[in-house]
Amino acid sequence: MAEITRDMLGRQGLTRVDEALEILLARLGAVTLETEMVSLSAALDRITARPIISQEDLPAHTRSTMDGFAVQAVDTFGASESTPAYLRIIGEVVMGEQSSLVVDRGCCVRIPTGGLLPAGTDAVVMLEHTVPIDESLIEVVKAVGVGSNLIAPGEDIGKGSPALPAGYFLRPQDIGLLAGLGLDRVEVHRRLRVGVLSTGDEIVPHTDIPPPGKVRDINGITLSGLIQRAGATARLYGIVSDRRDVFFPALEKAVAENDIVLFSGGSSVGMRDLGEEAISTLGNPGILVHGVALKPGKPIIIGLTGTTPIFGLPGHPVSAMVCFELFVEPTIHHLSGRAAQNILPQPVVCARLGRNINSAPGRRDLIRVRLSRQDRGWAAEPVLGKSGAITTLSRAHGYFIIDEDSQGLTQDSEVKVILYP
Repeated sequence: MAEITRDMLGRQGLTRVDEALEILLARLGAVTLETEMVSLSAALDRITARPIISQEDLPAHTRSTMDGFAVQAVDTFGASESTPAYLRIIGEVVMGEQSSLVVDRGCCVRIPTGGLLPAGTDAVVMLEHTVPIDESLIEVVKAVGVGSNLIAPGEDIGKGSPALPAGYFLRPQDIGLLAGLGLDRVEVHRRLRVGVLSTGDEIVPHTDIPPPGKVRDINGITLSGLIQRAGATARLYGIVSDRRDVFFPALEKAVAENDIVLFSGGSSVGMRDLGEEAISTLGNPGILVHGVALKPGKPIIIGLTGTTPIFGLPGHPVSAMVCFELFVEPTIHHLSGRAAQNILPQPVVCARLGRNINSAPGRRDLIRVRLSRQDRGWAAEPVLGKSGAITTLSRAHGYFIIDEDSQGLTQDSEVKVILYP
């Protein structure tokens, strides 16, 4: 790969967005994290390290899926409102207990949803399809077939069947499945550690009142939230001066202590921005990408030392967040052992664009929008502002993408708005 110089950034040599990520992931290859056993109560948002195989049938016994009456299906054949079938009630299934009743032809038993099917029955008639005559007799006004309104042993999941694959992101419902199989612990990949440095002598803590020429540190806390939402652990190293004798050792320490390192504010072409030089001193392969065909987010640096990715994110909060979503989050998923086939896209809403939007050919633009309900459906109004304006993100419901081969979109064009979480 040709060496990328400062003069090239923003003029030529910009890397396409998809290619930039491919370059990094190809260099990383298959990286395996250590694994650990955790309790189900601590397994939310973790990644399974191995396939989980069911050791039992779920359910273990035939259960009713409706409130109604357990019957022999043959006794209901031909039943209708005009010609009902008459069945004698001989008892009731108690929830949580196996009934000792044996149901003969012409008889039935009351049963709740989830109740165990009594001997002699092979279907359940829904309560709505019966008419009580007295305490011991009902009319059945709709026929049922064998197996109707039942769940059989192993029908949910059978013994020896895969419950969850390796590389699976555990959601609350997945933990519920494991609890239903009687598991109390699950083997997962260790959480990635992501170090975050906010660089620049103009940055002050977000709790301070900034004097003239200074700005609050927005990126540190914002990136920390994005890291946690991506399933990793954030380590904040605070505000780091962009002097060489301070920044270089701080970056080296962060690389030694984390799986991924982010620094913001050191990716532009300014003479005091030493991010590219600092990455180059940490070891091969060094800088992979500096500058992508993207707005906002063009000046991102993507580097690699050993197996530790290093991202130099733009200092502007909007640009930093866009770069995180496009480059850092996929890298976290890759290194976390999360299988690509288990990563679902963000929700999308189709909407009509509220105004014309221009775009430079050869560059991918992410246009932030605010959605509103109109007579014809959803309308997407662009939230315009400079890349340093954090309110453009706070006011936006999502964004749409103008690809590199387009020069813009006209008002009333249909766009696919990717919703923010």
